Amino acid sequence: MPADSKLTLWGRANSVNVQKVLWCMAELDLAFERIDAGMQFGRNTEADYLAMNPNGRIPTLLDGDLVLWESNAIMRYLCLAYGGTTPLYPSLPRQRAAVERWLDWTLSTVQPIERPLFWGLVRTPPAQRDMIALQKAADDAAAMWRILDAHLGTRSYVEAETFTLADIALGAYARRWFGVEGVVKPELPHLDSWYQRLSQRPAFIRHVAPPLS
Repeated sequence: MPADSKLTLWGRANSVNVQKVLWCMAELDLAFERIDAGMQFGRNTEADYLAMNPNGRIPTLLDGDLVLWESNAIMRYLCLAYGGTTPLYPSLPRQRAAVERWLDWTLSTVQPIERPLFWGLVRTPPAQRDMIALQKAADDAAAMWRILDAHLGTRSYVEAETFTLADIALGAYARRWFGVEGVVKPELPHLDSWYQRLSQRPAFIRHVAPPLS
């Protein structure tokens, strides 16, 4: 990292989208400052934050005079700006496009399907949980994860044998899938083996493995 560069990341550590960026930063061995924002920390609805990110969401990255939001965009930028020839974000068009589709799939498919299950089991008090609806949410999520399970049947990582941003984006959500309890979930052996590989990475252990909250 250039000596005059200072990365600042706004967002709470238990946000899945912040975790993706933290994981990426750790894989790239980048120094940064993190400022808590969102939910119990507030700040993301204040005028100074909205001036940086009009969506009022997290994370937001500051790199000098650059302000960047959207977690997948932040990860791409970090790889391009500071990753050199990192395999996290391949340079060849076909390989990069293959990674990109999974980043898009995470936002278009995984996040909206995963959210009701996670919020219902982790961020809703037990007395207020609708377990019939949550089992339906788990079944919907299982159907989604079966797609990735089948894909992983012939490879060690989402794209062949190389760990990439696709593994970070999907792995952060897989942490939630494997971590929630109280619903019936099917056995997905290929997904499980892949997740076990991810869970051994120091950056995952530090930023994604802590208890769900």
